[in-house]
Amino acid sequence: MTRAASRKNPTRIQRAKTEAILGAALEVFATEGFRGATLDQIAEAAGISKPNLLYYFASKEDVHGMLLARLLDTWLDPLRRLDPAGDPQAEIGAYVRRKLEMSRDYPRESRLFAGEILQGAPRIEAMIRGPLRELVDEKARVIRGWARDGRIAPVDPYHLIFSIWAVTQHYADFDVQIRAVLGSDDEARFSDAERFLTHFYARALAP
Repeated sequence: MTRAASRKNPTRIQRAKTEAILGAALEVFATEGFRGATLDQIAEAAGISKPNLLYYFASKEDVHGMLLARLLDTWLDPLRRLDPAGDPQAEIGAYVRRKLEMSRDYPRESRLFAGEILQGAPRIEAMIRGPLRELVDEKARVIRGWARDGRIAPVDPYHLIFSIWAVTQHYADFDVQIRAVLGSDDEARFSDAERFLTHFYARALAP
């Protein structure tokens, strides 16, 4: 929680300043990494003084922690929307599409999360072992039930989810490589990926 926003009734200006700091910090962390980023860089990017930044956040760790907490919540939302009552093929296809949309729309956030994981998740391990694991366990039971009922092919639900994470987030974390190989910055690469991946998983999961 930020210093200013943790007050009972933060003002509109305090809320706006908090958001400006977090937006600037996202750019700095995504570019410099946690170790390379400094409060001075974040303050400069936000257009405020360092003492003003420290009014809102006590440390670089606090800024980074709030960004990651928000990111994890956003990152899990597509999986939350997997509907046990829906058609399994349609639900998994929709999940793939939502994850690709996140890679297209939130590439900096994806790289920030990937960087934290590559460092051993020192600042979000509790969230990974808690809310993330609980949600994955819940949806794994749904997928296992679909397979048991013959509605999709027999599949390890955890590795299915891991594979969707891997292939969709690749389009954010390795975007430079993808654009270099394709020789184009055309946004059509995401729609092309969607067609390929939804077809791929539909074939792989056909009962």
